[in-house]
Amino acid sequence: MNITNKIQFTIITLLLIHSPLLAQIKGKVQTTDKTPVIGAYINWQGTNIATTTNSEGFFSISATELSDTLLISSVEYATIKQYVNKNETDLTITLSESYDLEGVTVTAGKKSTLNDRISVQSIQKITSSELKRAACCNLSESFETNPSVDVSYSDAATGAKQIKLLGLSGLYVQLMTEQAPNLKGIATPYGLGYIPGPFMESIQITKGAGSVVNGYEAITGQINVEYKKPQNADKLSVNLFVSDAGRVEANADGVFKINDYLYTGILLHASDELLEQDRNGDNFHDMPMVRQFNGINRWYYKRDNFISQLLLHGISERRMGGQLKGDYHIHIDTKRYDAFWKNGYILNNDRDMSIGLILKGSWQELDALYGLRRYNGKQFSLYTNLIFQTEIAPKHKISTGISTSYDNFAENLTKVLSLQEYKNVGKSELLSGVFAEYTYNLDDKFVLLAGIRGDYNAYFDRLVATPRLHLKYSPIYNINLRASVGKGYRSANIFAENNYMLASNRTFQTDFDYYLESAWNGGLSGMFHIPIARRELTLIAEYFYTRFDKQAVIDLDRNTHEVNIYALGGRSFSHNFQIEASMELFTGFSFTAAHRITDVQQSVGGVLSEKPFTNRWKSLLTMSYFTKFRKWQFDYTIQANGGGRLTLPDKALPLWDKEFKPYLINNAQITRNFKNWSIYIGGENLFNYTQSNPIIDVTNPFSANFDATMIYAPTHGRKIYAGFRWNL
Repeated sequence: MNITNKIQFTIITLLLIHSPLLAQIKGKVQTTDKTPVIGAYINWQGTNIATTTNSEGFFSISATELSDTLLISSVEYATIKQYVNKNETDLTITLSESYDLEGVTVTAGKKSTLNDRISVQSIQKITSSELKRAACCNLSESFETNPSVDVSYSDAATGAKQIKLLGLSGLYVQLMTEQAPNLKGIATPYGLGYIPGPFMESIQITKGAGSVVNGYEAITGQINVEYKKPQNADKLSVNLFVSDAGRVEANADGVFKINDYLYTGILLHASDELLEQDRNGDNFHDMPMVRQFNGINRWYYKRDNFISQLLLHGISERRMGGQLKGDYHIHIDTKRYDAFWKNGYILNNDRDMSIGLILKGSWQELDALYGLRRYNGKQFSLYTNLIFQTEIAPKHKISTGISTSYDNFAENLTKVLSLQEYKNVGKSELLSGVFAEYTYNLDDKFVLLAGIRGDYNAYFDRLVATPRLHLKYSPIYNINLRASVGKGYRSANIFAENNYMLASNRTFQTDFDYYLESAWNGGLSGMFHIPIARRELTLIAEYFYTRFDKQAVIDLDRNTHEVNIYALGGRSFSHNFQIEASMELFTGFSFTAAHRITDVQQSVGGVLSEKPFTNRWKSLLTMSYFTKFRKWQFDYTIQANGGGRLTLPDKALPLWDKEFKPYLINNAQITRNFKNWSIYIGGENLFNYTQSNPIIDVTNPFSANFDATMIYAPTHGRKIYAGFRWNL
């Protein structure tokens, strides 16, 4: 045998010996009801050999002699381990959500807050398990354990709440329900209270410029709420809540299976405030007395490749505040109705080809009295979105479509402007747009998402372009690096969005009633999953920068007795840096720790100034402990809120300071779980921190100095609550 033949023989022998290394192990990842788990990440423990499941839950991965254990993780589940016999080539892996043990229903391995490893965008998902860790009465109270989203009161009289993301007002966050824009315009000041906590299945938070598919908004991010769905929700559930502040709440929902294709569900909510609260003795309600009735009826139909969903939503709310004894009263009555219809048809499963149509309509009336000042607003909105998506080649996908939105405002104002006793404003705004979004996915190692949309706004008579780009690079499964940049626009509705400011006697000086804002947002983030002693430490570091080209400036500095509103004449930007760590330290005990630094600047009256009422930093520590079989659950949250700037006080008669100081808020909850029910007791603001003298010139509510909008900290003290949950 010559040397050439010897070499060939040796190579063939080695290939035959090691041929098992090249064998493919195939399988499927599914839930207990055999629903495919899409995008689950599968890798051999201790190696970089990995893959993901496709749209039907199937996967294929090369066998290796380096490991005999597969690690399976997905957006909604903690990592599980699966031993694999090398003789097995066809696996079925089931992710179980819960199991019964000693009469207790136990959630198995499912994380309560999930940072998406798969998506090209920076997405965090808050599940129903996370919402149960605190007194989540509505959407505004859903972020108490979240390090990224801040929620605070807008004033000390109405109970209006506002969110902040990336250091900026929630006005620049696109709020959505079921992936359709919602809660804007007249709904802005009080809309966070329109979605009860027990109605929600999950919340997705996307940071930075969002997808162009949903419109040209989402300057700093998107918050999308998914309601409970009749096809997979509990047959019947009840949630009762009571607090020492006099709040009582009842929630109930049930689902009905009409046949194998059709399901329906009903969600009901009623709440009321039974006690007047004035703990600081200033003769003003610490919190308004809010009575709300809320209901949803939704339908789900699926047959073959067609899916249709219909949702009907109605809200009636009354808010009462102001003086306990006196003539200054606040009455806010709201009626709102929503209808939502979403349809989807899969044209070709192999190419992920589908077409979808979303139709949404809403009508709302808000009638508000603030002492002698009145605001009445009506808003009618329509939204349509037709989306087509397909895989154009392996690793290449495109989504395209057309969308329209229509908003009609009719607003009446009394004693709001200095020169006019009455004013009627309104607009009919029609927005029409086309969009395209291209995705390149190189085995989830490198993902590029590029989008462009063009919109014509008939009210402002402007044609605008919205480019956006997202990148993700994962050199190994444990590291995810992301970058994004994009432009966004927002139609500012001055009186509708700021009518809570009427809880002061400042007069409005406005250059316009409506304005089209625009800004650029860019961000970098890194997510690192570090194995430590058979557990995993997750570290996230991110930085986002937002720069405004056009902005409506709400100037409270120029004159302490005025709200001056005009177009930005200089610079406006924000820097936001955050680092976050989370881990299960030992069985049952997990924590999340985060620290954020924020710098928001805006040119006010020609001078670049720090944005008032913005915390310069914030730290958060949440801890959760489950006992054996999860019979008991203990949760504790500490929020450290940094100081910041207040609006400039009057030089001759300063009634407030120029700055506010840092403060701490502590919340805790204890839950006892049984098989089909649980009870919980908790406390918010345990150490009773409140802002001193939250209302300026509180004894003279009709004077020029009266102002209830100078709020930077809680106005109500410690709250103790208890609740009961039951499901069938």
